[in-house]
This record gives sequence, structure tokens and C-alpha cells, in this order.
Amino acid sequence: MVKINISDIYLLEAKGDYINIKTNEKNYIVHSSLKKIKDKLPSENFFKVHRSFIINAAEIVDIEDNTLLVRKDVVPTSRSNKSELMNKLNL
Repeated sequence: MVKINISDIYLLEAKGDYINIKTNEKNYIVHSSLKKIKDKLPSENFFKVHRSFIINAAEIVDIEDNTLLVRKDVVPTSRSNKSELMNKLNL
């Protein structure tokens, strides 16, 4: 068991039955579903931008057509989730 500060998480990526949690210090692999983890995260900070990705909205560096730059990671966005994200960010 490892305690991870929610504020350190900037990206979660689903890979099959596992979730890759990316933090400031290191990455963690957890056996879970994206939905289970999403339900535990604060919805004001974290947003599902793709069926395989949840991001910390405060960590967005750049927004392109169908991708986001979250720190150094390029993350795809689905068309349906992108409009919700733009509304959430007041853009």
C-alpha cells in the first residue's frame, strides 16, 4: 500500500485491467478500473478527456485540436469530452 497525494497526480491512463497513475515523483501501476478511481477523485480538478485518460485540469499546458499537453504527456481528447472540458475551463 502506498499513499499518493491527490494534488501530485496529473494523469491517469487505463491500460487493460490496470491504471497507470502519473505523479510528480514517479508512476504507479494499479489493478483497478478507470471508473472506480474516477469516483474517488475530486470532480472539480480531474476530468475524463478520453475513454482511457483522466487528467488534472490544473496541469494542462496546451490545448490543440484533438490533443492536450499535460505536463510533458500528449493526451488524446474525444470530441464529446472536449466540449465539456472547454466549458469547465471557461474557454
